[in-house]
Amino acid sequence: MSASAPITQDVLTIPRKLPDGPTNIVGLTRDQLRAALIAAGTPEKQAKMRVNQIWQWVYHWGARSFDEMTNLAKGYRAQLAEQFVIEVPEVVSRHVSADGTRKYLVRIAGGHEVEVVYIPETDRGTLCISSQVGCTLTCSFCHTGTQKLVRNLTAGEIVGQVMVARDDLGEWPEPGEGTGENGPRLLSNIVLMGMGEPLYNFDNVRDAMKIAMDPEGISLSRRRITLSTSGVVPEIARTAEEIGCMLAISFHATEDQTRDKLVPINKRWPIADLLDALRAYPKLSNSERITFEYVMLKDVNDTDEDARRLVKLIKGIPAKINLIPFNEWPGAPYERSDWDRIEKFADIIYKAGYASPIRTPRGEDIMAACGQLKSATERARKSRAQIAAEAGLSE
Repeated sequence: MSASAPITQDVLTIPRKLPDGPTNIVGLTRDQLRAALIAAGTPEKQAKMRVNQIWQWVYHWGARSFDEMTNLAKGYRAQLAEQFVIEVPEVVSRHVSADGTRKYLVRIAGGHEVEVVYIPETDRGTLCISSQVGCTLTCSFCHTGTQKLVRNLTAGEIVGQVMVARDDLGEWPEPGEGTGENGPRLLSNIVLMGMGEPLYNFDNVRDAMKIAMDPEGISLSRRRITLSTSGVVPEIARTAEEIGCMLAISFHATEDQTRDKLVPINKRWPIADLLDALRAYPKLSNSERITFEYVMLKDVNDTDEDARRLVKLIKGIPAKINLIPFNEWPGAPYERSDWDRIEKFADIIYKAGYASPIRTPRGEDIMAACGQLKSATERARKSRAQIAAEAGLSE
């Protein structure tokens, strides 16, 4: 593989068009939609205008039928309905936590399922979305990592999760209401921290986020979107250049030996290589800090020495460190660090000059907290010993 070749997984992504069937508009880029409309008979001179009209109906107003597109002629609407559909993932189940967190199990093409979580806060509403069915990284503290990777999600299935959540929140604007920051914003932020490694499905994630950022549609600022990676080093610079969103690193350890077990991708791109890539990150600045995510595991990575080592490792990188109390799941081979231990760890980082917020666990009662997501149909009850053995922790 050449140095410039994208680092992606050879995982089937279901085609957006079935043989002799309609094309799903959701997930098509503007250029793809224009080409599809022309191929379907739209005169080339009208194509740009039609793209703009359809785009606003789908992504600004939340239309699900061409009949709703009243600024298009009836005959043209009928023509579109014969060759295109507007489809988003199907909601299989919806659970609401005592703290207001909402978890959706959604079904995509092929009958596969992924989980999506909406977290309401006083000043924002954050949607945690998935990029793959399952995951190949087998991070030993993560419930998703115990589910085998099935396939990448399409761009439509990724941005479709945002649309499903907006449906449930009832936040598509009414005619006459503003868009972007002037419109309703119950869903104000997106984090790619659900199932899967986003940088192993780069093209589809990029296209979906470009749709979410488009000012004539969902219109979220790039700084309201955070992509979390476990450390796919060759794709990190590309993230800044082609997506431009905020970056988070699933870090979790300060020594390669420990990180090899917690985040096995570390064996391919160890800590030193990862930090070199972050120091060269094109958008790195004090106003666009990198977030280091650090799950607190009792007697594994939570000593004062770990905290001091972490500060030393990230020296020179504008950053903040999110400390995540471990969220247990059935069979998990770890325990959450004691609260006073987490606070002492945070204090060392704070005194070194870095923001070190401790993330408040959300949605634990519905298994919607960080690291707990897994398709319901795949939630096999493995024993703690089995999971530990698979994670290489039984030595």
